[in-house]
Amino acid sequence: MLYYLFEYLDKAFDIPGTGVFQYISFRAGMAVIFSLFITMISGRRIIRLLQKKQVGEEVRNLGLEGQMKKQGTPTMGGIIIIAAIVIPTLLFARIDNIYIILMLVSTIWLGIIGFIDDYIKVFKKDKKGLHGKFKILGQITLGIIVGVTLYFNDSVVIREKGQENLAFETTSEILVIDDAASPAATFSRESVKSTKTTIPFFKNNEFDYAVLLRFLGEGYTKWAFLIFIPIVILIITAVSNGANITDGLDGLATGTSAIIGVTLGVLAYVSGNTVFANYLNIMYIPMTGELVIFIAAFVGACIGFLWYNTYPAQVFMGDTGSLALGGIIAVFAIVIRKELLIPVLCGVFFMENLSVVMQVSWFKYTKRRFGEGRRIFKMAPLHHHYQLMGYHEAKIVQRFLIVGIILAVFSVITLKLR
Repeated sequence: MLYYLFEYLDKAFDIPGTGVFQYISFRAGMAVIFSLFITMISGRRIIRLLQKKQVGEEVRNLGLEGQMKKQGTPTMGGIIIIAAIVIPTLLFARIDNIYIILMLVSTIWLGIIGFIDDYIKVFKKDKKGLHGKFKILGQITLGIIVGVTLYFNDSVVIREKGQENLAFETTSEILVIDDAASPAATFSRESVKSTKTTIPFFKNNEFDYAVLLRFLGEGYTKWAFLIFIPIVILIITAVSNGANITDGLDGLATGTSAIIGVTLGVLAYVSGNTVFANYLNIMYIPMTGELVIFIAAFVGACIGFLWYNTYPAQVFMGDTGSLALGGIIAVFAIVIRKELLIPVLCGVFFMENLSVVMQVSWFKYTKRRFGEGRRIFKMAPLHHHYQLMGYHEAKIVQRFLIVGIILAVFSVITLKLR
């Protein structure tokens, strides 16, 4: 909203300084500041309100050290995170951008699903919360919305390498390219619809999902949505649930999400900038530079929430926050066509999710085979395994975050590591 106001002031009255809102870097910085301001200022008030309403966490006694001390800690703090993402985005981003609209819809959609789950747990005193099938249904529905939009919307395009140089453009797209546009880029002026994505570690690192339907014969590309949309659904569901499972220790899911967010911001900026995309030999996706404002607010919200969520936590995000964080990461990665990098970038989420799958699968198999269920880990998800090994909660979180940073750095260098 402020973007449009200052654009009008700049064009109508030529007021000095108003033109700075044309730059993505400035608006991203402002989004971080406002996001931090919202979480830091409103956080304490919301925590007090949650305490007053007795919105406390119901903790199951799993025999973990310090676990029962968390009983009654305010939950549903994900409201703080969502507000700190949505408000700065509305203020500083171009809300006519299809990618920004998708990110806002995803944030609010999954936030509502998580809120319903937390509401049932807290106010209805049902520890199971929202039935799993309804959570999955909500995630699948969002996946369909995102998949259909990305596939059929005419604004969702890419620019492929061509012989024609892309000269400095004076249209509104300069606001996406930022101040780094240059005639040096070699992308075609023509935007094309495509189901291509990026494969890490490969020289010619673009893969078209439509190829998977080649067996259908001539004209198979028109049926690409049959493979693209289910893949989008799978990724959103997996990453959203992965973040939800990771949210078991103070600051773990929030800190990990912040690290992932910074990395996604870097990837979005270079993907939406002709100069960097050309230099790095990666796919150029017009208008994705605007996503840097959204992810800046996302990172600011996570860091600000950590002020209250670090050990010992004063508030938990609940499913209101964790489902939204995971979904945001998944949709963002899909939009900038880096979703195949998720197992590396979201390695902490992936291992947490995998540990649960391995534990449950092995227990069922051994019970059927030997009549007695056996376990791979002392307890799943993985962070509880280390707790039972005697590691302090804070140490586990810090080491997981270090691993997350290493994976983030590795994800960035895959831009050139092929």
